[in-house]
Formats: sequence, C-alpha cells, structure tokens
Amino acid sequence: MHTVAVLSLKGGVGKTTVALGVASAALRRGARTLVADLDPQGNATTSLDPPFTDRTLADVLETPVRSVLERAIAPSVWSDQIDVLVGAEELEMLNEPDADSRRLENLSRALDELHTNPLREEPYELVILDCPPSLGRLTRSALVAADSALIVTEPTMYAVSGARRALDAIEKIREEQNPGLRPIGVVVNKLRVRSYEHQFRVAELRENFGPLVMPTAIPDRLAVQQAQGACSPIHEWHSPGAQEIALTFNMVLAKVLRSSRAGRHRVRGEEEPETTAEESAKLSDTGTG
Repeated sequence: MHTVAVLSLKGGVGKTTVALGVASAALRRGARTLVADLDPQGNATTSLDPPFTDRTLADVLETPVRSVLERAIAPSVWSDQIDVLVGAEELEMLNEPDADSRRLENLSRALDELHTNPLREEPYELVILDCPPSLGRLTRSALVAADSALIVTEPTMYAVSGARRALDAIEKIREEQNPGLRPIGVVVNKLRVRSYEHQFRVAELRENFGPLVMPTAIPDRLAVQQAQGACSPIHEWHSPGAQEIALTFNMVLAKVLRSSRAGRHRVRGEEEPETTAEESAKLSDTGTG
C-alpha cells in the first residue's frame, strides 16, 4: 500500500483536482484506492459523493481505532474501487500549528490498521491524502503518514516560493519524524500554453527544481470543472480536453507507482512488486477511453 500526500501551501492552485485526477487514473488502472480528505473545505468528499457516515476523518484523527475508522470510510459514487475517508468542516478545529508528535502520528496509525487488516478482501493499493493549503496539524499528519509527497503549483510569480516552502516542509518532516518520506514531483496545474507568462514561470520552476518538475503540465480546461461538478472521474468525461488531461494524470500516477521504495504501511516481510515498463506503457494508453 503506497500512501501519497498531495499538497500545496498556497490555496487555489487545484490541489484537489490533482488528487482526484490521480484517483481517476488509479480507477482506470484497476487499483483499489482510498482518498482521505484532510481539507476542511471537503471538496474531494463532495466530488466523490459518498453516502452519509456518522464518523469522519476528524474522528479518526482524534481516535484512530478500528471501530471509528470503519464508520468514517464509505464507497464513492465513482466506483466501489474508490473509497473515501470522509472529510468534514470540523477538521479545521484540529488544525493547530503545534500539535505534539503523538497526535501527528494518529493518521499513520489508522493507515497501518488498514494495511494490516483491510476492510475488504482486496486491500488498498494506493492511498491519496488531499491536504489543506496550510502547514498545520492536518498537512503535517499527512506527511508523517505518507511514503511520498506530490507538490501542486500553478505557473504564477508565487510558484517557486510556494513550491520551495512545501519542499522545506517535506524535508523537515523527513528529518524529524518520517525518514522514508520523499518528494516525487512538482505538478504544474492550470497551464495556458499560449501564455508567455505561464511558459516563463514553468521555465523558472524547472531552473529551480530540475527533474523534480513533472515533464507534462496539466492544461487549464473547462472539462475539469465539468467532471467534478458531475461527480465523475475525468477519465470518463468524453471531451478532447478531458482526454488530454486524463493522459497527463496517467503519467503522474505512473510516477507515483514507480516509486523505488515500497509503502511504509505493510506487514513486516511483505514484498510489493514495482510497476513494470509494460504497466507504465499501458497507463499511457488508457486515458482516451
């Protein structure tokens, strides 16, 4: 089970769009996935439209036990292959800036429980943590629990500084609490390819962060808002813009799954296969369906 935190320390960059796009690519690939909605705005939960639960992620972060966890997870409207660890506005009350290390580990404990004792016969292959645009307890808990981190930015004058702050946060958590955590990429979202300013900012990002910047940016397309509004995976939204974006998310997912280290949340001694070149090629071929 690989856990990836999707984060940005600046709001409005489309972080949830990327989290849902990766989930959509995982669904197309057939990978059983859990989306944990740590953002108090709850946009991922809204788009995945799970049935009502009498517990949420806020309860799990306070009491990470099996009985609470089971009642906070529900299937998405997308598919029974995509589950939601349901978000709530109450998460905002837990987002204190100086939570102690034990409280920061509660999400990790919950995910360890899911790995050791899956809710169903088929365990999760991927867990996506959709973080809020701040560095309080919620994002830090995600980084403590994650195997890898995906940074989302947009091509504006604030892009470099925002990505740098996110990388610094990842490095601090890696040094202090999660030595296996590593950044796997900076995803540029909302790119307008004909904008000189956007092209300049993408070049600036590449100059500063090199190969960490994903080779393909996510274009600014109306299809994203249309699919989210319809509670539909982007891979099932059949328009030219949606197909273009779906291919990009396939490549982002491939990079996540090519991570050289296996997931932290595993029974000792288990082995997980790496994504093969053949599987990666298949990912690039499945976005236009």
